[in-house]
Amino acid sequence: MEIYLKLVDVFFPVFLVIGIGFYFGKKNPKFDTDFITKLTGTFGTPALIFYSLTSTGVNLETFIEFFTYKIIMVSGFAFVGIITLILTKRDIIYELPPLILPNNGNIGLSVCLFAYGNTGFGIAGAIASVIMLLHFTLGIFLAKKKLDFKILFRNGPIYGIIFAFIFLYFDLKVPTFLENATHLISYATIFMVLMALGIALTKLKVFSFKLSLINSFTRMFFGPIIGLLIIYFFNLSGVEAGVIFIQSSMPSAILTYLVGSMYSPKKVVDSIASTIFVSTTISFFTLPIVVYLSLKYFV
Repeated sequence: MEIYLKLVDVFFPVFLVIGIGFYFGKKNPKFDTDFITKLTGTFGTPALIFYSLTSTGVNLETFIEFFTYKIIMVSGFAFVGIITLILTKRDIIYELPPLILPNNGNIGLSVCLFAYGNTGFGIAGAIASVIMLLHFTLGIFLAKKKLDFKILFRNGPIYGIIFAFIFLYFDLKVPTFLENATHLISYATIFMVLMALGIALTKLKVFSFKLSLINSFTRMFFGPIIGLLIIYFFNLSGVEAGVIFIQSSMPSAILTYLVGSMYSPKKVVDSIASTIFVSTTISFFTLPIVVYLSLKYFV
């Protein structure tokens, strides 16, 4: 019974905030989330990454370890994703991002925080930092079919990662005022990005249900399997294993749609939007199962 109550503790706040966003998105279809996107991208996400990596007990060794695990994980996602796109005769470059870049930020960080506390939050932050880095490098390269380093250095999350790495590398103590500020901004960011996700779900449409279902199945079925293989191969246990399992089971990231809408053809953007909508909808049913298994076997 205790584990079921824990599931309520984990998912009630997440689904509540997403629901609030969904309500406002339905009530006002013209609700503009650009302000939330710019605010969280410029200040919120950098602060969130910095706080999760420097104020939750994560050290440089842990950061590098889980940074590496995530790179391996994404490589596995890419292998499965490319095969799926070849079999369905889709563009293996344009349409790869939603299959390899899961929503480890707004949903993943929140779920890991409520499931495993600050320790899980810190490890999840190391994993999310990889995805943030890949969104603005590999993600843009795939969407644009051209690498643009100027865009990389114009994005706030990159600086959050750099500053956090400096503090970890030199084992510096974060000043209390900075810890408090990033702590406050981090929790505000979690609320805003979850609400923005709810609003986004009212705007995304499914243009090809069959292909979206195939892509979503690839993301939601093979993701956890790849996570479990990493846990087994590297002999992980406890919170570390639980966070890996949870983060590998996330749906496609909304950011792949935002990046795609800036650089990719409309037909491709529609396909990405469909995959995000279907995989996120599926995740509302699969994530409670994933977290249940994590809390049962990885504690």
